[in-house]
Amino acid sequence: MCGIAGIISNGIHQAVLEKMGRVLAHRGPDGSGIWINPSGTVGFAHRRLSIIDLSPGNAQPMHYRNRYTIVYNGEIYNYADLKNELRKSGYEFSTSG
Repeated sequence: MCGIAGIISNGIHQAVLEKMGRVLAHRGPDGSGIWINPSGTVGFAHRRLSIIDLSPGNAQPMHYRNRYTIVYNGEIYNYADLKNELRKSGYEFSTSG
């Protein structure tokens, strides 16, 4: 199972998020990522355990349309159906995960 961490604070430092990610390394040996919003008030750390889509395109944190950023841990079992519905509504996908 992946490891995720986040922080909301004024003046987030990348080193803090990197340390948070290292603490979770046992949860996700297949990759890691961090993200800090432009104003430096929200940060995410992620450790990846690849199961469904092993490609680097599914590395987290994930970004959509330069507006949304998420870290996620878990599996949505009907994701294929949901993905098809969202495509019909105009959403675009760049990975199969």
